[in-house]
Amino acid sequence: MSKANKKKKPQSSTIAQNKRARHDYFLETKFEAGVALLGWEVKALRAQRGQMTESYVLVQNGEAWLQGAQIQPLPQACTHYVTEPARPRKLLLNRRELNKIAEAKDQKGYTIVATSLYWKAHMVKCEIAIAKGKQLHDKRQTEKEREWNIQKQRVLYDK
Repeated sequence: MSKANKKKKPQSSTIAQNKRARHDYFLETKFEAGVALLGWEVKALRAQRGQMTESYVLVQNGEAWLQGAQIQPLPQACTHYVTEPARPRKLLLNRRELNKIAEAKDQKGYTIVATSLYWKAHMVKCEIAIAKGKQLHDKRQTEKEREWNIQKQRVLYDK
């Protein structure tokens, strides 16, 4: 079989997800932002070495910064300078989107969380959301709904 006839496996465009954000917050408005990365970070993300479990967005001086996202460097990629896995990364947004985010952050109970990191063509994009914190009873309610949906699917599947 020649190389021309081989098909490439379709890879998922998702690099990392923040599942904790869906559990802890009500996600309201979502935005897509570009991420300013260094070369070694892009290589590490291609090798699926990104993590977003405790990431959030900070707005300072009219700029949005991704905080808490970890990108572990490849051992062979960066030998000539010191890498910082948890450094703040600049998010690329329109002025209109930045104003909406800054306005929402000033409201009581709202925060901006990063929900996922993914590829769009050859660029890395970050999905961020304006979120409101859940209380304990809200978390229990969503858990009950999720379990009920699973039970419904089981009953329908058994018939």
